[in-house]
Amino acid sequence: MKEKIHIFGASGSGTTTLGAALAKVLPHTQFDTDNYYWENKFTRKRPVPERRKILNEDLSKCKNWILSGALCGWGDYLRSYFDLVIFLWIPQDIRLERLREREFLRYGNQILPHGSKYDQFKTFIEWASLYDNAGMEVRSKTLHEHWMEELPCPVLRIEGDYSVEERVNIVLGYLNDH
Repeated sequence: MKEKIHIFGASGSGTTTLGAALAKVLPHTQFDTDNYYWENKFTRKRPVPERRKILNEDLSKCKNWILSGALCGWGDYLRSYFDLVIFLWIPQDIRLERLREREFLRYGNQILPHGSKYDQFKTFIEWASLYDNAGMEVRSKTLHEHWMEELPCPVLRIEGDYSVEERVNIVLGYLNDH
């Protein structure tokens, strides 16, 4: 059994959702990088040393864990901890639509033009739309591909528009075979 699993991909690719679903069927505790990255969700970043300290404390409490979300850069020191990394990718149009729906559920009409969160929403969607074609300077597929090349553990790539159940079954099949 893989004890330390990391799931990552673009914003909106389903890393948190898959992590939560796997934590229901595996003897693993799920942690999400957003809870460490953000001091105040999506508005104020936590300093890197503080992120690392809190994350290390939480991970050290569990033998089996799943860490969902991106941590390239600030979490590179964890590369050697992972027994398995799962990379998620879905087509950009589907991913951006999921993000728009998620943000509307979170903030409602505040993300519409003239809403109090409109500028933040617009900036976020513009940033998220860079993922598939940007270079190493931002969270991008290019950056993630490079990051995966340096991992000492196996990488399970799940690329395409799969349901959560299909993704769980892909991971469970992989774990049973390895």
